[in-house]
Amino acid sequence: MQEYERLKELVESAADDIAKASGGNKAAGTRVRKAMQDIKEAAQTVRKKILEVRSQQTA
Repeated sequence: MQEYERLKELVESAADDIAKASGGNKAAGTRVRKAMQDIKEAAQTVRKKILEVRSQQTA
């Protein structure tokens, strides 16, 4: 599923900034918060896609 792969890529791409933010880098913290918003939206897209697939299988 393409949407899930995108979600995984977003999570993996945030790993470096998360480590930097944990070390006190404020700019990295800002980037992490932006990445988390993108991850949230991607997760919502995956949820919607799963519901679509489930409803198509039921119908």
